[in-house]
Amino acid sequence: MPDATSPSRLARLINAEAGEFWPALAGFALFFCLFAGYFMLRPIRESMGIQGGVENLQWLFTATFVAMLLAVPVFAWLNSTVARIHYIDWVYGFFGLNLLLFAGLFAVLRDSVWLARAFYVWISVYNLFVVSVAWSLMADVFDARQAKRLFAFIAAGASVGGLAGPAFSALLIGALGEAGLMALAAALLLLAVGFKHYLMGWRERGGAGRPGAPQTEHTRKPVPGNPFSGLTRVLGSRYLLGISSFVILLATVTTFLYFEQARLVAELFPERDTQVRVFGAIDFTVQAGALLAQLFVTGRVAQQLGIRVLLTAVPALVCLGFLGLALAPVFAMLAGLMIVRRIGEYAFIRPGREMLFAPLDAESKYKAKNVIDTVVYRGGDVLSAWVKSALDTLGQGTTLIALVGAVCAAVWGVLGWYLGGRADRTAGKAAVTVAR
Repeated sequence: MPDATSPSRLARLINAEAGEFWPALAGFALFFCLFAGYFMLRPIRESMGIQGGVENLQWLFTATFVAMLLAVPVFAWLNSTVARIHYIDWVYGFFGLNLLLFAGLFAVLRDSVWLARAFYVWISVYNLFVVSVAWSLMADVFDARQAKRLFAFIAAGASVGGLAGPAFSALLIGALGEAGLMALAAALLLLAVGFKHYLMGWRERGGAGRPGAPQTEHTRKPVPGNPFSGLTRVLGSRYLLGISSFVILLATVTTFLYFEQARLVAELFPERDTQVRVFGAIDFTVQAGALLAQLFVTGRVAQQLGIRVLLTAVPALVCLGFLGLALAPVFAMLAGLMIVRRIGEYAFIRPGREMLFAPLDAESKYKAKNVIDTVVYRGGDVLSAWVKSALDTLGQGTTLIALVGAVCAAVWGVLGWYLGGRADRTAGKAAVTVAR
């Protein structure tokens, strides 16, 4: 796909400069494959969480966190052993085989509660890992200036995939069943590997905006460090600790809303098929809203107002939404807040958060980022899940949860303002350097 044939109008539409259109489109397609596969399976995961008992969700979150603690050093060791250009091949290959294994198990043990719990934990690990390493790839391939212009469009691939996934699930569940959908998700994961190879090849040739020699020497080597260097890198950096705190607060407000949603859906929609449809409808609404924002709002906000606004606007809206939920603790209010929070995360928070890593070194982009996206995020899940359970014992219902959530969202917004401001200053300096 030679860059000379890039459609100039489409390139301008997505803020791509010379030579960037096809790589940006490959990034879009990669995220489409990942999220189409995941969102085919997400409604199944949610119904399986309820099947294991809403009162046991905090245990599933704890099991997921333990699985993360075990997995992160293994993947970090792999990252230190395998050349960077092949690392994602190993990760996606491993998870693809896991999907095929679950497909076989569900074909014969569909109603097993313990299999449902195992799948719930596994897919929670799977989603964070495959998405985290995909964003590590994007931060590796694109520099800080390119990230500010292109990450919103690339993230839109996730939203399109999130729209297609529930549609595929609804259309194919009758013909393929749950096992068939898992096998299809494995095939999409393999297709994502193909797009990754194109992106790494473009980077090796120098990449637009990367003056100097090709990057082959660096991508053909493993990332420096040992299996625990990602954690030590996080603990030794105020900037990375700030991002970690931001992620913990994101996980906290998300978990509070998730538990309340699970409780109300279990009460209002007791049938498993109905639950899958409800979760699928929410997912469709979220992805449609996120896609519109990513295509028409996010990039313009990032360029004109900066990353600071991307990381602050959503926490402010969530804070107001929690206060509204405290006043009107009903499912419609909760669903609306959940949709706003998730649209904001996909369209603003996630692209803005990934822009924070673009100027950093490879060890921070792969190892430290992986620790933050997996262990720190799931640690925040576990902590907030048990805090939520403790608050439930006080007997104040949704109102108390909403008030605590509002405070967390306010602190989340303040931290986003600080981190975004620092990233904007870094990107500004990079732009001056390139201009010179």
